[in-house]
Amino acid sequence: MSANRYSPPLVQGSYAAPAAEGPVRATLTIPGSKSLTNRELIIAAIADGPGRLIAPLHSDDSRRMVDALRALGVGIEEVPSESEFGPDLVVTPAKLTGGVTVDCGQAGTVMRFIAPLAGLAEQDVHLTAHETALHRPMGGLISALRDLGVDIDDEGTWALPFTIRGHGRIRGGRVEVDASASSQFVSGLLLAAPRFDVGLHLVHTGEHLPSLPHIDMTIEALSRRGIRIERPGVGEWLVEAGVPRAKEVPIEPDLSNAAPFLAAALVTGGSMTITGWPVHSTQPGHLLPEILQAMGAHVGRHGGALTVRAGSGIRGLDLDLSAASELTPTIVGLAAFADSPTTIRGIGHIRLHETDRIAALIGNLRALGGVAEELPDGLRIVPAELRGARWAAHHDHRMATTGALIGLRVPGVEIDDIGTTAKTLPEFTLLWARMLRGDSA
Repeated sequence: MSANRYSPPLVQGSYAAPAAEGPVRATLTIPGSKSLTNRELIIAAIADGPGRLIAPLHSDDSRRMVDALRALGVGIEEVPSESEFGPDLVVTPAKLTGGVTVDCGQAGTVMRFIAPLAGLAEQDVHLTAHETALHRPMGGLISALRDLGVDIDDEGTWALPFTIRGHGRIRGGRVEVDASASSQFVSGLLLAAPRFDVGLHLVHTGEHLPSLPHIDMTIEALSRRGIRIERPGVGEWLVEAGVPRAKEVPIEPDLSNAAPFLAAALVTGGSMTITGWPVHSTQPGHLLPEILQAMGAHVGRHGGALTVRAGSGIRGLDLDLSAASELTPTIVGLAAFADSPTTIRGIGHIRLHETDRIAALIGNLRALGGVAEELPDGLRIVPAELRGARWAAHHDHRMATTGALIGLRVPGVEIDDIGTTAKTLPEFTLLWARMLRGDSA
């Protein structure tokens, strides 16, 4: 494969969700984790030498991160890989220059991870995003960076777009952050902290800290490269100044992107196997086997693969998804076919994701004849007879995949923009078709 030429497959526009003709039975390989890919790209960019990401994700979000780092002066080269989903990436650190505009698209990891790094650049860095992402919370991160001495011109909006006046260094030290709106505020600061003059003592001050596994993922990735991080208390982190070691890092498959495929086994009464499922992972999707088992699935592991088989039906649950809120759309898709109501709690912050996911899920279910109600911190789904109708993606990749999941059992579901899946899984329709054919990886 030629370097710098890989372009993931992409299907755009309206998509008639295919109904399953019977139980799905397939084995699939899922592309790399977006969360891990973008964290490892940041760490590799400030490491002590060239490093390699093996089987990284190639999607809109990861491309935005690669483009951002290249704009700041980091060398990133595509090299041949054994992965069917695109090349490996060789990352060569360099002095961060700036004098550029970074378009974050819809990528929360890019806007929250690049902002602290931009404070280390020698010139101004202007951060902007797609118009559908300008609402995403940034105020807590802007406040923390200013307290660290970073000069930010946001014209008083506390939101994108804004300009970071880079001076080539950040002193560091103790800083407080309210990361109630996004754990990415914490991860973004932790990822850049080794290159602060005196490291970082970070304290979360909010009442709620969502998606803790993603913070654990950040800490584990830094620790593997020799960066010492201590946790003296709940919501408190100490990062020593230092330079991360350059490494070759294999990227795990994206376990949350595997969710609709595994859920398809329950929806159709079949079975699904995902290869390369890690024994240990900090990805929130690692909670899927436990959740699916609670909903009535039979779950097994063999030879590095995870297999989910349908049981006698889908059980409704009362579920706290605060640690894995990104799984909410898939669980809602399952709950629509359950034998009793499902309540999902601890997910109020997903109102501020690509779209207001709670409102979007409820609106889409009701459009299909479903019954759902909004709760202060979540939603409740009451199973009902569903009919085919338009399913709005709302520029949200997980909304689109949930429409496809429901469409397996409800003929006539039309997803208005399947291209939104390119954010983290451009191969979605290809893999969905493989699943329905019964392919084996």
